[in-house]
Amino acid sequence: MSPAAGGRPLLVALRALGLGDLLTAVPALRALRERFPEHRPVLAAPAPLAPLARLAAGFEVADTAPLAPLPQALHGADVAVNLHGRGPQSHRALLAARPRRALWFASPEVPESAGGPRWREEEHEVRRWCRLLAHYGIPADPRRLDLPAPRLPAPPGARGATLIHPGAASPARRWPPERWAAVARSEAASGRPVLVTGGPGEEALARRVASLAGLPPGSVLAGRTDLLQLAALVAAAGRVACGDTGVAHLATALFTPSVVLFGPTPPSRWGPPPERRLHRVLWAGTTGDPHGSSPDPGLLRIGVEEVLEALSDLPAAEPSVVRRVQPSGQFPRRGAKTG
Repeated sequence: MSPAAGGRPLLVALRALGLGDLLTAVPALRALRERFPEHRPVLAAPAPLAPLARLAAGFEVADTAPLAPLPQALHGADVAVNLHGRGPQSHRALLAARPRRALWFASPEVPESAGGPRWREEEHEVRRWCRLLAHYGIPADPRRLDLPAPRLPAPPGARGATLIHPGAASPARRWPPERWAAVARSEAASGRPVLVTGGPGEEALARRVASLAGLPPGSVLAGRTDLLQLAALVAAAGRVACGDTGVAHLATALFTPSVVLFGPTPPSRWGPPPERRLHRVLWAGTTGDPHGSSPDPGLLRIGVEEVLEALSDLPAAEPSVVRRVQPSGQFPRRGAKTG
């Protein structure tokens, strides 16, 4: 990969984070593609995100770890955009790659960024990056979250199933497996097929949930799907129940009804837009450390019955309908509908 490959100038977007981070940046990435159609678009992000980055926004991916130096092939870009954070570390990583032009939030520790907009701590993650681009004269519509379903066959039993995803990046955002098992057991008793998913390293957690729920071993798909296969699974499912993690954003993007449990971080910053009526958020109204080493107390205040009630209240999926939703307003608290 070279900045001038094929005679095209290079557009670099830095967002070396996870699945949910990629999906919340999709409207901004699409806006960049449209503003710089003659550029070669490359996302500096972990390599496993590559298939979804192509599907969502037509970006190549250059394998990049969080806050690590950008690959040499991305140096000297015509335009570099920091969609990673407020700086200074991510700003300095961008500066070290010597782009001709940088778009970023203002950081007092990086004088070169002084012309950028101010960071707003409580801003929703989707709107944050759209506002950054708008500051630089690039219109970005936060409603453009939708993904096309991957053209992959759905796993056996996935069509219409209840998908339980018990994992999350940190223990603070993980609801107890015993409670997930109770939800899975109730869903199975109602006659719905139930599948348990998980990312790398979450296989044991998924197996425990399935075992406690009395589900067969074949119901555990954790560790058996890459991100594109996981997206196909979410698209085929009838409903998703999960915590504040990347699968929740897949459900939003693919129009799959979902129940999402929030703990230390409020849904006003990471939740589905309220106007998307296929989703329910559960939140006790408290905040805490999203990187904590034990389940957040607010998350533990959400009970099994509340999750089952929210699941029973979900509307049917409408996969053929692509909705034009308005920018998000305030998010409801515990047990309320999002639209």
